[in-house]
This record gives sequence, structure tokens and C-alpha cells, in this order.
Amino acid sequence: MIDSCFSAIEPLLGTKTACAAVGRPRATHYRHLRPTRTTPRKPRPAPSNKLSEVEVDAVLAELRSERFIDCSPDQVYFTLLDEGTYIASVSSFYRILRANGEVKERRAQATHPAITSTSTSSSTSSAVTSSRGTCPPPNRASRPRTSSPMRSCATAGTPRSLRPRLDVDPESR
Repeated sequence: MIDSCFSAIEPLLGTKTACAAVGRPRATHYRHLRPTRTTPRKPRPAPSNKLSEVEVDAVLAELRSERFIDCSPDQVYFTLLDEGTYIASVSSFYRILRANGEVKERRAQATHPAITSTSTSSSTSSAVTSSRGTCPPPNRASRPRTSSPMRSCATAGTPRSLRPRLDVDPESR
């Protein structure tokens, strides 16, 4: 639609004004006027330092070995370097893994069993929703203020008989 309007008003107004009238950038107009490439692009030459198939297989063998199955390419590279072995650069490790579709989390991932519930228990859901946290709020009316406001939370899991008494002075015991 814009092309037909543009071609109708361009001879009357000129390219700059016609582009402004239809809201088309002039660069786009001139780019569309250029002929497309008729000859195919030349293939890029292979780099002189490209890894051979034997070297690529050696990298894959190290990365897939039992020793390095859970390690990142960086860890494999530096471990081999510490042992005095240089196979390829870290970027080559990643490039080889990407070419083979193996760039992913290399560690074994935990799988959780599917949660299947045959019956819904109202006591389970009410216990979860009614819990306020691990520590009840302190009852300020019955206890005197202490220097540590977190004292009640710190002793939340301790039986009452083993908790320190807050109303007795420790030196008087």
C-alpha cells in the first residue's frame, strides 16, 4: 500500500518530500532501489589453526570421560593444565560441545517424584495455613523485658524445663 502511494507521489513531490509524506525513511527507499546480490558469497576459508578431527575427538573424550562428566569445561581445562596437559582452549571446549549439542548443565540433576494425592486431608491443609512461623510472638504482659528481644525465639525448640527463667536474676541462683 505504501509502495503504491509512494510511487504515485514521488515524481510530483520528489524523493525527500514523498518519504516524509508516507513516513518512510529515505535510507529504506534507496536500499530497496539497489539490486540484490546475484552472485553467491564465497565460503570462508578454514583457519590455519583449526583443530583436526583427532584433536576434536580427544577433547570430546576428555569431556565425556567418567572423571570429568560432572565438571564444567573451565574446570576440565584447568585441571588438565595443572597436570601439564594442554588439548585446546576453553573457548574451543565450549565450541566443540555446542557443535555436538552438549552445551547444557553437565552435572546430574535431581529429579523429584510426581506428587500424587489420592485424598485431600483437611487437617494437613489447616495445619499448614494456621502455622504462623517457627516462633510464637512473645507475651509482653507476663514477662519482663530482657536485654535480648530474640530470647524467646532462640529457645523456641527447647523444653520449658530447660529454658532459662527470665524472672529470676542469674546471680541469685
